[in-house]
Amino acid sequence: MQIYNQKLTASFDENMALMDRLLRVEESFDLIRRPLVVDGVRMVLYYIDGFVQSPSMQKLMMHFVSLKAADFGDGKAGAAQRFAETHVPTVEVDVTDSVDSLILMTMSGCAAILCEGFGAGGIVVDLRTYPAREASEPENDRVMRGSRDGFVETLIFNTAMIRRRIRDTALTVQYLNVGSSSRTDLALVYMADKADMKYVSELTQKLKNLKTDSLTLGHRSVSECLIRTNWYNPFPKIRTTERPDAAAASILEGSVILLCDNSPEAMIFPTSIFDFLEETDDFYFPPLTGSYLRILRHIVFWLTVVLTPTWYLLLGHPEWVPQWLSMIFPADPGALPILAQLILAEFALDGLKLASLNTPNMLSNSLSVVGGLLLGDFAVTVGWLSPDVILYMSFVAIANFTQSNYELGYAFKFIRVMTLILTAALGIWGFMLGLVLSALLVITNKTLLGRRYLYPLIPFNGKAMKRLLFRERKTDFFE
Repeated sequence: MQIYNQKLTASFDENMALMDRLLRVEESFDLIRRPLVVDGVRMVLYYIDGFVQSPSMQKLMMHFVSLKAADFGDGKAGAAQRFAETHVPTVEVDVTDSVDSLILMTMSGCAAILCEGFGAGGIVVDLRTYPAREASEPENDRVMRGSRDGFVETLIFNTAMIRRRIRDTALTVQYLNVGSSSRTDLALVYMADKADMKYVSELTQKLKNLKTDSLTLGHRSVSECLIRTNWYNPFPKIRTTERPDAAAASILEGSVILLCDNSPEAMIFPTSIFDFLEETDDFYFPPLTGSYLRILRHIVFWLTVVLTPTWYLLLGHPEWVPQWLSMIFPADPGALPILAQLILAEFALDGLKLASLNTPNMLSNSLSVVGGLLLGDFAVTVGWLSPDVILYMSFVAIANFTQSNYELGYAFKFIRVMTLILTAALGIWGFMLGLVLSALLVITNKTLLGRRYLYPLIPFNGKAMKRLLFRERKTDFFE
């Protein structure tokens, strides 16, 4: 969408012709140009059908029709402002002489009003209503206890859900507009008395300086514009959440939230790899239970990186294995080499995930379970896979779901496969090299505006590290 630097003139005909040309009202059937003549005074309204509440617009037009010619002003400076203050009975009204402002607000769903008596000014009336789904619980971030609402694709609804939870005047919702064509609305949300204002200022400036045509993929487009890193580093750079309660808690901790119109996910700044292993459920249980769940999640999830490479390494060095662990050696190794079986199982798991995503909801659960059981049983019966491989890869597949971020799950998958291949090629030295390369990928992963990805481990912050590993009491949490 172009930026128009023109200003309205005192001529109503010139202003109307300019708006007609820029909005291209003749080419788009849903862009409505509604002329009115009230007591001999000409006026025109521009709005998009489907965005404006029809009953409210009808009542506004009926109100205009009841006015007299003198009420519309004399065309002098300030006439539009006086009319808006005295004769526009709506909640949100703005007066402007900027053509760009009128075009942008019309395309955003508001109604633009021009009139002979307004002179070099126009009025914007916000009567919009966006199509929106119900604020239901997010599919990938469910909780056993707690609230069941989630963010939706409408920005103003999302900010309202945060406002409902934080009734503090320090809560700041800063508006931004990004994208030369999409002109996407963004909202930066933070507590003025808790957030690092230098960080907020730098983030705001970075967002304002984004050079992009559109943000069609919502938060994904924003993150790729904000952080440009090497393609080979798969670790996520920005943490997101679809839960208003999790977003509100992060804001009260001093984090900054970025909401993007048309996206149901809130981006949380700054972040580190340890933040991804926090779950909302931890805070809906007592501190002891929440701490247990969090520690268990860390152990199980980090174990997915080294489980299959360690098993494969021990298979090649049976002298390292004590007698009581001899059960790790497969009784039936299968027809294929163990390495090929592990790689094949990794691909098969992803194939099942893709099939499950494209399966209708009423069939997805049954088909994914039955499909996995049948494929595993047939693979063992035919001799392609060993039962031991099925066991270890099943654990890895299930353990990936102990945290909700798919991007982090795939990052761990890639470094697990890399370590496995290096172990097969170089033995113990390949195993060590895989761990070192994995650590380097984590350490060198870039986050926004200089925050270390391993914080609070590097640089070390004992209090913050304790808070990440153990669920503390709510009173301690906000002291």
